[in-house]
Amino acid sequence: MAQRYGGKFSPDAQEPTGSFQGAKRSKVGIRVNLLFLLPLPLIWHAFGSGPTQMVLNLVALGALLLAAWMTREGLLAEEAYEARTVARRPAFPRKMTGSLLTGLGLAIAGWAASGGIAAPAVYAVAGALLHGLAFGLDPMKNKGLEGVDLHQTDRVARAVDQAENHLTAMSDAIKRCGDRALEGRVVQFQTTARRLFRTVENDPRDLSAARKYLSVYLLGARDATVKFADIYERRRDGQAKADYEALLNDLEQNFAARTEKLLLDDKSDLTIEIEVLRERLQRESVRHDAG
Repeated sequence: MAQRYGGKFSPDAQEPTGSFQGAKRSKVGIRVNLLFLLPLPLIWHAFGSGPTQMVLNLVALGALLLAAWMTREGLLAEEAYEARTVARRPAFPRKMTGSLLTGLGLAIAGWAASGGIAAPAVYAVAGALLHGLAFGLDPMKNKGLEGVDLHQTDRVARAVDQAENHLTAMSDAIKRCGDRALEGRVVQFQTTARRLFRTVENDPRDLSAARKYLSVYLLGARDATVKFADIYERRRDGQAKADYEALLNDLEQNFAARTEKLLLDDKSDLTIEIEVLRERLQRESVRHDAG
């Protein structure tokens, strides 16, 4: 569906909503896409030779395509890991598996072409090493806060994962509407919601105060978005759109207010700790002078 351009000098132009505030360039780019394209010539090699070479080339093609998929998934997992303050390392080392599969696929392709052992061994080692150098290793350790109970950080990580799933469902639903302005409005709300996520991750003690926002309210926002998308996809109901945008405004204001409240509480806790420490230092100073 064609979309109307809504630039700065267009009719009905609106101020930027800040949807891209804090956005970073994705690591999943042209390099990963090339991994899916480069093995495709093996199809011609497979069907231009005998049955043994055909099987070997098709197996090599499958291994290389699987390596490309694992690499892409590994990069996406790494981006999610880096975006979090508190996160567990990926349960499965996808990028390193991609390196091994790349080496295996090149070795099988070299074996099909030469029939020897030396060339496939060189291809396997070179392919795995170059892939590892190009895409790096998977995160190898959990990322959290020192001095914070591991059980508490796990609770925060699970709550944030569930909240992110709700945001993803909202994005998938609103795309069905084919309305760029609505998609941007949802992204703006998601940016505000993720500020609350980061605040809770920075201090897991805030989870109790924010749990309703991360679960009940986001679940309701997800369900409302799905229902609105069903209606708006069938019939461009202006009143339904206005009601949905009003809901997003209310949600965004409440999430922002909750984030600000948690930050103020954290600042108050810090102020109290500083005052207590100062009083202790003053008492120690008096004792030292008296001695």
